[in-house]
Amino acid sequence: MRVRFGIGLGADVGPARLGEIVDHLEANDVDSLWLSELVYSEAVEPFVGMAFALARTRALKVGTSVAVLPGRHPVLVAKQLASLSALAPKRVLPVFGLRSALPAERELFPVPDGRRAAVFDEALTLLRAVLERDTVTFDGDFFTVHDASVTPRPGAPLDIWLGGQAPAAFRRIGRLADGWLGSFLTPAEAQAGVEQIQRAAAEAGREIEPDHFGINLAVADGEPAEQLLAAVRRRRPDVDPSELIAADWPQLHRQIDAYLRAGLTKFVIRPAGNTSMTAFVDRFVAELAPRQT
Repeated sequence: MRVRFGIGLGADVGPARLGEIVDHLEANDVDSLWLSELVYSEAVEPFVGMAFALARTRALKVGTSVAVLPGRHPVLVAKQLASLSALAPKRVLPVFGLRSALPAERELFPVPDGRRAAVFDEALTLLRAVLERDTVTFDGDFFTVHDASVTPRPGAPLDIWLGGQAPAAFRRIGRLADGWLGSFLTPAEAQAGVEQIQRAAAEAGREIEPDHFGINLAVADGEPAEQLLAAVRRRRPDVDPSELIAADWPQLHRQIDAYLRAGLTKFVIRPAGNTSMTAFVDRFVAELAPRQT
């Protein structure tokens, strides 16, 4: 299976720095760049950032980690993805989630009360349909379209991955998605997630490729940033943050070994300290490029 490593950007990387970082990634043959949906921050909006990064490069793949789907019209999202895919074939890596990880931003993606999961399922179904068929007529509980046509459609099916770490998310991924990008999970929990997803896929008469499972990880050179530690404690109060954030690169390698044994082969690595992005990229390449297969 192909093991790949990409770099994820956080809330502190804004427009002034993005071009320099993208150019540095391309020059160093980094596999992929991942942009988070962080509205109330310096971060560039992920679809805008994808277009910018893809236009500056010839090999770098760019993904969302993760973008919120419920609250967006899926046909418009499909048009964005189809356009990006036409401009940069085989370099667009969409990953969608149920809702923003930040409570303050959840009101920006409105859906009917108590129906977010149902909206997600229907939106994903319609999104895939318009990416894969010439015309689509769809009459659902939340979306209705007549003779919808998104062109040019991707020449090859566009893989759509999902985030999530709850049993319901694993069932959704098995039924509707092509892969999974997890976060804030121990290797044992990630392995259980892979197994649940594969069971759900089998029950739905589907198969998810064995190398379509990945995870977000963070590494610091010394003490991790307190902001990130606080975020981990909020998301996983039951787990020591040191289990999820590597204090240094040797610990990251040990974590990667454990996740590989758990069945994961795709890794999005983020800086967890105050190292400059240029220095981080250089260390990333030196440490992880030899581990790609």
